Amino acid sequence: MKVVHSSTYDVKIGKDSLQTIQYSSYSAIAILVDEHTKTNCLDIFLKESQINPKLIIEIHSGEEHKNLYTCEQIWQKLTTAQFDRKSLFINLGGGVIGDMGGFAASCYKRGIDFIQVPTTLLAMIDASVGGKLAIDLENFKNQIGLFKSPKGVYIFPKFLQTLSHRQIISGYAEIVKHALVADKDYWKLLMETSIEKLNWEETIYHSVTLKNDIIKSDPFEENKRKILNFGHTLGHAIESYYLDKEKDILHGEAVALGMYLEAELSPLNIEKKKEIQDYLKSNFNLVDCPSLEQLLPFLKNDKKNEHDNINFSLLNDIGSSSYNNELSVEKIKAIF
Repeated sequence: MKVVHSSTYDVKIGKDSLQTIQYSSYSAIAILVDEHTKTNCLDIFLKESQINPKLIIEIHSGEEHKNLYTCEQIWQKLTTAQFDRKSLFINLGGGVIGDMGGFAASCYKRGIDFIQVPTTLLAMIDASVGGKLAIDLENFKNQIGLFKSPKGVYIFPKFLQTLSHRQIISGYAEIVKHALVADKDYWKLLMETSIEKLNWEETIYHSVTLKNDIIKSDPFEENKRKILNFGHTLGHAIESYYLDKEKDILHGEAVALGMYLEAELSPLNIEKKKEIQDYLKSNFNLVDCPSLEQLLPFLKNDKKNEHDNINFSLLNDIGSSSYNNELSVEKIKAIF
């Protein structure tokens, strides 16, 4: 088992990780699942962890359900079951479960302990690490949220076997992002290795370590942590645009297109832009890009914005990035 030490909690990665969860001191345990993790992961989790929960809370999967209404359902069930402030809340699922479950736990009775047990690649290498918690508001992604660290993150790589290829590729987008913003050698390794031949435990460990090092230097995203938003200004706008459309897109799919577009905005030479964009086109099924006019309502509400400009994290080079790049709409228009 591999362990990554954050400032206030540990990320444990490996086949024995679930057996190390400490739960005996809690008055009651609730587990949050959706229909997919209930079917594919819950029995495995209970067998490996030996946890006997008082309450299983099932919610609908999908970004469209990451909202206050679902949180109200969670809080109501905890209240009906008389959960007190010494309870433990376990988020068993992907990014939506981790984001919303952590948010709900942090608000219930002014906060109860929670742990993250990510079941998707995206959640394992990104969403579960760093203490960012949020829900969406009227299609604006992660508009209501807070920073709150879990008591621990437990990554069981065998859960990847329950995922579709599409879900794996969605999570892989964040691995690519980590390499582009902070690790040139990692980028070279990804370029030289097919996705099918990656050692997932090693890859997860590398990405978590890389992200954790950045977060420890800036836990509340006041400066350096912002580089992890590369691909996400346009990516979140694209994801938000599609939320109420018939076309279903995953977070990583939106981020892959966001990285493609934000590489174009970055001060890179033509060869490096082409290298990045060719790789993204080859490894991701890039979704149809909405027009700038369709994305502007979401871009203008981005959390990072200041002074009526739109704030980007961009690449200075492969493996090197910068934050607080304020661009006008006219500048962005040039790439559409």
